[in-house]
Amino acid sequence: MSHDRKLEYLNKNRIIYRQNPTTDKPTQRFDWGAYYENGTRQCYELFRSKAKITTYKSLKWHLYVLWYLNHQMDQDQFINVARFICNKDNGFVTFNVSEQLLQSMVYDVSLQDLEEPPINKNRKIIFNDNSGLTLNEKLSIVGRIVGKTKAVSESDIYEAMLYMHDLETKITITKLANHFGCTTRTIHRNMNNELKKEKELLNQSL
Repeated sequence: MSHDRKLEYLNKNRIIYRQNPTTDKPTQRFDWGAYYENGTRQCYELFRSKAKITTYKSLKWHLYVLWYLNHQMDQDQFINVARFICNKDNGFVTFNVSEQLLQSMVYDVSLQDLEEPPINKNRKIIFNDNSGLTLNEKLSIVGRIVGKTKAVSESDIYEAMLYMHDLETKITITKLANHFGCTTRTIHRNMNNELKKEKELLNQSL
């Protein structure tokens, strides 16, 4: 399955699709990035992982984040960006989006209050874009630092799942448990239905 996305369109049109925390302060800084003990929901990194958009819910969230991060866009510009993202041939989504569904999602997103940030996953570790670390090295850091806290959250598991997917390795409960140095029961206890579904979708896309 091809992972190529036509990000040059977003870059050429100066569309912002990544943003580091703006007001949340990290607990500790490193050469490779920052650690937030209580996590931060202010980090938006669209299209960081090779994982594509696989559901309508996820697609709508991505469009909402793009709208939120690009206040300068008018309605016509947003529709053009949304249409580009929704075109399966451009490498962002795994399914066909009809014109009717596209218009419906654009309408729903346009009604959102842009002063309120989109719901986002809580992140404890954020790597610098120029960290120079391999995916394996990042995965090792996530496991080492999060493992020390003795508390594995849903966001920690999701983060690890994305890195495993980027390494093109099948995601299993045992691998996640080994990664965090915990029991498989701990992983099961902290995986909600959404994460379980995401795990299956990521594995299917390999």
